[in-house]
Amino acid sequence: MTAEHARTVVVTGATSGIGRVTALALARAGFAVTGTATTPEKAATLVEEAGRAGLTVQTEVFDVRDVDATAEAFARISARTGGGPWAVVNNAGYAQAGSVEDVSDEQARAQLDVNVLAPVRIIRLVLPGMRARGGGRIVNISSFGGLISTPFIGWYAASKFALEALSDALRLELAQFGVSVVLIEPGGFNSGIWQRGVEQLPAPQDSAYAHLYGFADAMMRYADGLPGPEPVARAVVAALRSARPRARYPVGADVRIGTAMETLLPVAAADYVKAVRYNLHTPRSRAGRITAGLLYRLTSARSANDSRPTTDRRSTNDSRSTNDSRP
Repeated sequence: MTAEHARTVVVTGATSGIGRVTALALARAGFAVTGTATTPEKAATLVEEAGRAGLTVQTEVFDVRDVDATAEAFARISARTGGGPWAVVNNAGYAQAGSVEDVSDEQARAQLDVNVLAPVRIIRLVLPGMRARGGGRIVNISSFGGLISTPFIGWYAASKFALEALSDALRLELAQFGVSVVLIEPGGFNSGIWQRGVEQLPAPQDSAYAHLYGFADAMMRYADGLPGPEPVARAVVAALRSARPRARYPVGADVRIGTAMETLLPVAAADYVKAVRYNLHTPRSRAGRITAGLLYRLTSARSANDSRPTTDRRSTNDSRSTNDSRP
């Protein structure tokens, strides 16, 4: 593998949110980046933004749900890169909001298609080239929702839990070919995913949860106050620069605190915190309200409090690699 080829990266969903800042950060770090877009207009905007920053980003226009269009796009990328990219960042995705009951089969299939099947489809397309070269890297953008499931984003969490499980299997299956598989696990960042998720809410008419769907407005206000997704982009750059990347890069204090509480608290206690947070339960006693308030503030820690990727103790890789400069 030539040094030049070792710098080629495809970033899906590269025109907004995490994908946009990641594509630009990778280009700034010296990688040859191809970003995917769903429309020519969005692709042109990305190219223009990169140009204004003195960077070069190539684009491919297709919908990751379109099997044929995806295959054609990666055939063009393969021809352009001499056998396919060295790395893929599977970022394209969205969050389907709503109770598990209210989300229709069609909406659930669409969620799983974009967040689970599409990344695997792309991985299948790039693996032959990676195997032939004896190396490569796959970076899957997961989520806090891939570690902890909460009310009203059950289907989104299901898709990210699935992506985590598939990535764990792939990491073991592909190690023999020199291909590393990395999970990036962002906490709460203002990436636009929650705003788009609220737009996908099922119609509340006749829903048993209609009185609770006011959480959509609260989610919008919460998302608007979150920090930008630049720390996530820095985590991706670190994962691609490292000679021995970690299996997981959690990003944000909320991920660390939330997963610790999910692990340490009894299930009943964790469920209580979530129920209070999502207005499924109202504490009746003053002590209960005070306790719930403290737990809410603790579990709502802003990602800005610690935007560095946290160390994954489950990883078998050596996180002390000198090539792995933490964002």
